[in-house]
Amino acid sequence: MAAEVQALPPLRQTLGPAPLTPSQTYYRAFKSQLLVPSPHNSAITSITSPPSAETFAVTSGGRSQVYNSRTRKIVKTITRFGVDDVARSGVVRRDGRILLAGGDGGVVQAFDTGSRAVLRQWGREEKRRLPVHVVRWSLGTVTEFMTCGDDRTVRVWDLTEEEPKWVGVGHEDYVRAGCWLPGQEGMVISGGYDQTVRVWDTRQGGQGAPVMTFRVQGAVEDVCALGSSLVAAAAGNEVSVLNLISGKPEVILRSHQKAVSSLALAQGGTRLLTAGLDGHIKIHSTSTWEVVASLKYTAPILSLAVIPSPQNSSEDRHLLVGLQTGLLSIRTRLAGAEKAKTREREKRDQALIAGTADEYERVQRKKDKLQGIRAQDRGKDFRGEGADITIQGNDRTGRAKKLKDWQQALRRGEYSRALDLVLADHQSGPENTLTLITALRSRGALRAALRERSDENLVPVLKWVLNNINAPRILHLTGDVTGAILDLYAGRMGVWLEQGEGEVGWTCLKLVERIGKRVRRTAELAQQAEGCIGVMDLLAMG
Repeated sequence: MAAEVQALPPLRQTLGPAPLTPSQTYYRAFKSQLLVPSPHNSAITSITSPPSAETFAVTSGGRSQVYNSRTRKIVKTITRFGVDDVARSGVVRRDGRILLAGGDGGVVQAFDTGSRAVLRQWGREEKRRLPVHVVRWSLGTVTEFMTCGDDRTVRVWDLTEEEPKWVGVGHEDYVRAGCWLPGQEGMVISGGYDQTVRVWDTRQGGQGAPVMTFRVQGAVEDVCALGSSLVAAAAGNEVSVLNLISGKPEVILRSHQKAVSSLALAQGGTRLLTAGLDGHIKIHSTSTWEVVASLKYTAPILSLAVIPSPQNSSEDRHLLVGLQTGLLSIRTRLAGAEKAKTREREKRDQALIAGTADEYERVQRKKDKLQGIRAQDRGKDFRGEGADITIQGNDRTGRAKKLKDWQQALRRGEYSRALDLVLADHQSGPENTLTLITALRSRGALRAALRERSDENLVPVLKWVLNNINAPRILHLTGDVTGAILDLYAGRMGVWLEQGEGEVGWTCLKLVERIGKRVRRTAELAQQAEGCIGVMDLLAMG
């Protein structure tokens, strides 16, 4: 038995590039933005968040504030610094009970976050006190912490001792960046204005020298440990990813126009966020080191932190950004049931504003009732594993779908008539025209469909070419049709020149001239675009 004749599947135009990548969609989900101005418009110099804690610390001017990550509200404000002192690098311990902070006065202080009392001070007895810019709690011992400052040293302290347990000497300029290396007990990373990143082993007491030194192309503003063997260092407008095993940079990221001021990890360590004085945040994939998304702020960014979600460590909850103007930006990403609740709350508020609250409540009750009925009936139609399996095939019992006129003409080999019918049908849309021309092109019948046409039948084809000659997605079709027309009817253009205005041949000639003008204009725009791309490449290369 012969197979049933099926209609040609409609050809859909190829979709353009996706407007948003998955990474861009992910970071655009941080919508619920809260802008908190700092007192006296002091710049936000530090934002720190301890692991597995519900608080984060924000330092600006002469105060350090502790926020609750659930409510995004200030829990404590600590201002017990000197009159002319500027607080630096306030950091909360992972149990949330003690806050450490340095300052331009050279004194490191420990505060009780409950009573805001000063528990201890280090460095007050020194005669020549220099600013302490970095304070970080140890990843293992809850009583140990490290400091880096303008005295060009890296120190490790204990809460129970007055003097430092270990002092690292080797930097030749201010030390403004430092962190602990995860997975390596007692290993510390520091970066200074001497354009070096140094690795220290603090397990031996007393005074020590660096065990490894990397030289970078600028003053180091921040360092971030990407693992037990990778460290990212922000130096100038570059970010160097240093491999501690090979002893050399693995890759250098150049995605900022101005100095990079802060680094942070996100999405369980699969993304590296870099913030700069150009007001941009660039999100890099730690597998390919390509920029997968970016965010723009209205002022230079000085500090950056990402708080992971308590339910899933591979997703993030808050994106914290500190600006030079004194604004703290807190963006929250909602997901799952929380996102649905927020959407329902917004709908309820809109109904209250519009005065349709009663109607909204009635519809909501009906929806809840239907959901309850569906829950009760769920599973009643299950027939068990012994149920018959029906294989859907070519159903011949029903009436076959009737082919359209142009499809029937194509089936009979009347290619010219099929093209006339599809061009005359203005209600079916452009898909049928593209489907037919693609079929004619694949069968080698495109020239047969265009050959021996009268001037009246050639006008619709020329109009279709004129309307679609600039469409880049179907350029392969319009180019073939245009080439075939010029090849077949080049000899007839002399006859068209002799005809007067208003005749069909004169119309065909004018359509060909308009097609030529449009092609030349498109070529000029393409050349200008190529020139712009070259200029942008030069600017990106610096």
